[in-house]
Amino acid sequence: MGIHQKLIDCATPWATGQKVKELRFGLGYSCAELSDGRMGVAWTPDQKTCSCTHLEAAGQIAGRAADEILGWLNSDNPLERTAGLAVFNALNARKERLFTEGEAASLLKIQSSDHVVMIGYFAPVVPSIKATGCRFEVVELDPEKPDVLSPEQGFNALAECDIAIITATTIINGTCDSLLAALKRNRAALILGPSTPMCPEAFVGTRVTQLSGSYVKDPDQVKVIISEGGGTRLLKKHLRFANTMV
Repeated sequence: MGIHQKLIDCATPWATGQKVKELRFGLGYSCAELSDGRMGVAWTPDQKTCSCTHLEAAGQIAGRAADEILGWLNSDNPLERTAGLAVFNALNARKERLFTEGEAASLLKIQSSDHVVMIGYFAPVVPSIKATGCRFEVVELDPEKPDVLSPEQGFNALAECDIAIITATTIINGTCDSLLAALKRNRAALILGPSTPMCPEAFVGTRVTQLSGSYVKDPDQVKVIISEGGGTRLLKKHLRFANTMV
């Protein structure tokens, strides 16, 4: 079973009686607000369409059952997967979780002898990783970024690495399952970013060991920033970042 279905299965019981109050797609992030006032965020993918309409359901989403939009995690449309993940994160905000304090990468306890592979470039954590003296490789979809591995090279690197740091946007672009399957000998793997579904039970049976994501503290401000094109740097003071172990 893939990660999308696992997330749906985990959250469907939490969705009873919940409706989607509002769904907003920003240029960098999107958010879903539920009828109980809780909110979740998820990355907005680049959309390449031949039409100015990106979502056929637009104008008909508010008031729908939360579990219906949650089911969009299994959609072939990346924008619908964004909506599904945002709803998941809103539903998951109701759950009590055991959190581990600390900066996400520092909890990995990287050693100089480690081979670390990062899927997606997380600029804020790169200096501290490089400072360990480890062998460090970054895999990026953008071929114009310097000194990065191609996705094809990335699968080989994941199979050999000691530690993997994987962006949660892979859940939205549909590559998460294949990336997790590529892990063979790692002692630690982190899913990282504001979109991360903070649900350890969904990752049982994978080689993921840590989830580091976000919870919305100020829904009104988050909606404004998302609607006006803001991303993580502007959102972060209105989010609570947290870590949980798998």
